[in-house]
Amino acid sequence: MRQLRNLELTLGQVCRAADVSRMQLDYWTTKARIPTKGKKQRIYDIEALETVMLIKQAKDKGLNLGAAIDAARRFRETNKQL
Repeated sequence: MRQLRNLELTLGQVCRAADVSRMQLDYWTTKARIPTKGKKQRIYDIEALETVMLIKQAKDKGLNLGAAIDAARRFRETNKQL
């Protein structure tokens, strides 16, 4: 599990894993303030990927973006303590 914490994914890899467009991911990264590394290219860690996937799941269930971001944050906070 420790190796996943060090995983670094490009924007394209996150898009493929979460099944979202680059435009969506770029917008969500800004709106949800998803932390990234890198100067020329955004680099996402496993927690960022999980957040993107949670937002996508909530959006697929019909939530608007703001509600989806809130739901993802609540889920992460609740499960951080486990």
